[in-house]
Amino acid sequence: MSRDTCEIYCYDEQKVSSLKERINDDTVRDTSRIFKVLADETRLKIAYALTKVEELCVCDVANVIGSSTATASHHLRTLKKQGVAQYRKEGKLAFYRLDDHHITELIQIAFEHQKEGKAND
Repeated sequence: MSRDTCEIYCYDEQKVSSLKERINDDTVRDTSRIFKVLADETRLKIAYALTKVEELCVCDVANVIGSSTATASHHLRTLKKQGVAQYRKEGKLAFYRLDDHHITELIQIAFEHQKEGKAND
């Protein structure tokens, strides 16, 4: 039977030291916020919908997720606060879009990965 851990403790000091120098804890913490906000199924559904169209108003989002506009607004504000989405006002309407192409690509790649069945291995 194969074990998924090392059977003895040893490590490559040079490799580990180099990695510790290149991995910035602040950047890791800030990046983890993106994953935390997208870990919520409703917010991920909203973000995924925003990969399919350029922008949606709050009312559109409420209908996509099957919620009230207040609930949709709450999720959209959270996405905005965590740097995943941006918004603009047009008269009495608020339109949201994803922050940039990096966020769009991240979400698209995650969904492609899931469709390939790799996430369940």
